[in-house]
Amino acid sequence: MDRKNKQLGNILAILGTAILLYGACLEFYNVAWGTGVWLGEYSLKWFMLFIVFVFFCVALFLGITFLIWMPDKFIVFSTRVAVIRERIFFLRWLLAVTLLVFPVWFLQYSMWGIVFQGLYIRALIWGTVVFIIAGIFTKGNSLIGWREFLAALILTGSAFSIAASLSGASNYPFSLGWSEGNRLWDYSTVFGRALYDYPVDRSIPVLSDRSRLLVGGLPFIIPDLTIGMERFWVGLTQILPYFFVGLASFSKSARNKYTWLLTILWVFLFLKQGPIYSPLVLCAALTALLWRKPLWISIPLIIYAGYAAQASRFTWMFAPGIWIGMLELSGAALLNGKLAAKHWARAISLGFAGFFGGFLLPKIMPLFEKNVDMADIGGQIASAGNNMQTITSEITHQPLLWYRLLPNSTYGNGILLGLLIAVGPLLIILIWLAINKKWLLNIWQKLAIFASLLAFLAVGLVASTKIGGGGDLHNMDMFLIGLMFTAVIAWFNGGRELILDGDQLPYWIKAVVILSLILPALGPWRQMRSYNYGEKSMALVTLTDAPDEKSLELLPSQEKIDTALETIEEEISLARQKGDILFIDQRQLLTFGFVTKIPLVPEYEKKVLMNEALSSNSAYFEPFYSDLAAHRFVLIISELLRTPVKDDSFQFGEENNAWVMWVANPILCYYDEKTTLKEVGVQLLVPKDGQLDCSEQLP
Repeated sequence: MDRKNKQLGNILAILGTAILLYGACLEFYNVAWGTGVWLGEYSLKWFMLFIVFVFFCVALFLGITFLIWMPDKFIVFSTRVAVIRERIFFLRWLLAVTLLVFPVWFLQYSMWGIVFQGLYIRALIWGTVVFIIAGIFTKGNSLIGWREFLAALILTGSAFSIAASLSGASNYPFSLGWSEGNRLWDYSTVFGRALYDYPVDRSIPVLSDRSRLLVGGLPFIIPDLTIGMERFWVGLTQILPYFFVGLASFSKSARNKYTWLLTILWVFLFLKQGPIYSPLVLCAALTALLWRKPLWISIPLIIYAGYAAQASRFTWMFAPGIWIGMLELSGAALLNGKLAAKHWARAISLGFAGFFGGFLLPKIMPLFEKNVDMADIGGQIASAGNNMQTITSEITHQPLLWYRLLPNSTYGNGILLGLLIAVGPLLIILIWLAINKKWLLNIWQKLAIFASLLAFLAVGLVASTKIGGGGDLHNMDMFLIGLMFTAVIAWFNGGRELILDGDQLPYWIKAVVILSLILPALGPWRQMRSYNYGEKSMALVTLTDAPDEKSLELLPSQEKIDTALETIEEEISLARQKGDILFIDQRQLLTFGFVTKIPLVPEYEKKVLMNEALSSNSAYFEPFYSDLAAHRFVLIISELLRTPVKDDSFQFGEENNAWVMWVANPILCYYDEKTTLKEVGVQLLVPKDGQLDCSEQLP
């Protein structure tokens, strides 16, 4: 059976190699063809490059085929490679770093990442780098070892994900996404409020919670902070918290520094599939750090973790308590198949402490901030913090779009299929370990894991259907972290030795392990590309066969950026002395000094408007419409306002319709377009003349 499985594996490997190399040649041909008229539609340079690439692919295919079918012929070659590896011990580290950096530079920071966006060429680059890195670190006479191969997959996948997280670190002054610029403004309101012309005794209302403001806004303690520096920090907040979770979860592996590093990187890769907001990730890191620590320090800190989690989102209030209870109970060693009383005591006491911090403490805290009516203290506690009424209101005040659980235009795979792809391989590995008695659990430990994950799954699925969500897996955050903790438990209870020993694993489990490392990296691997090189847009249109320059989604050239900023500054100069100027969008222009000397109008920020529109909150919009009708604002800076109504066949169709109904239609009734700067996504609006009846345009 093993021989037949090996032969089948060899056939599939050769077939897969042939498909990969043929696809890569076809993609290279599509780039080269149409570049000139030297031969057909080839230019001389691209024809020569194409021929060289084809010869490389043919040689690679023949070499891999011979290596798979006649490995005995390569024994001498393998021995020589092993000798060379030992001789260049230090040089191979330099080679490995160079190989890790190359695909990131080539795909994300050079123009070739725009040209070569096809799956096959990118897969060829990734596969080549993986096999070379694995080869130079393999010990003994083998060409590539199992552990080294897994390490190379984790290292390259992590490099891609880190690069993708930092892709927005640019000095481009305008917003890089629907709300990206305004979120930078949000972050500035804690440590950088001195940047604004606004009364110091008045708070600046923002949509983001306090935890995210503190994390994202920390760099504003630095004088003369640039937008590029802040974006780089925001990128780091999408990297470092995951590392902290890995550091805390696998602290027992610290004695083997290489394994420890790789497990930390695996945690980063797996959790980035959400992605997950940094406040919850930091709470998870603290929870993992408290696992098996003395109760005198664990109890107060898990109380804090629960309190901090609920302060960001009410759905997170039980997460730290459930996580620590699961870790303590299911991660405990069994004695004759039973749990010792001390493990039960730790799990219950820490789980309750997390519950106290996330649910009860927020109810008690207000009692210390105001006069308490002792006759009704119970009622005051019940009504404070999160209760059934507030939770029901949060769930029902916005529509739930259940169809987004299935494949749809907003999130192609849909939440259910997307989640299955993200966690399926890991679930298969964990179930296989448990069924084959490689990872021993009693009934209570199994129940703790199953019940915890089921609760997190249910909450995440409901949250993902809420209008405004369902575009990715970020609402599955507690479930993803819980499953990661489950993997940590399995790793320390028999999984580590088995996974790292390829000889003990069936071929199909090996394939699943490899798949579990490839799938989390696919998103960043596909996303890597530069958005610069606007000045080379015509050449890129030729190489990519794009229909026009706009379809390349490049950032404008510096000349166009400067022209747009000058236009905005001129319009603001004309309007500054006449009344208030409202930045619905692009508030980062105020934050980083691209426009100056403008009193801040904090109301009616883009994300707040959208949130209230999704809730159909007419009470919120009444003063907004009154201000529009009174022409309070002499100039409004917004995104390009359009009014098409869309159905669910469009991405975020329902959200678009809410924006059109509650925001775009009323604004365009009272205000006229003065200037539209399409290249940077900005529209300037001024009041219409005369008295207007906009009753038909208002909701």
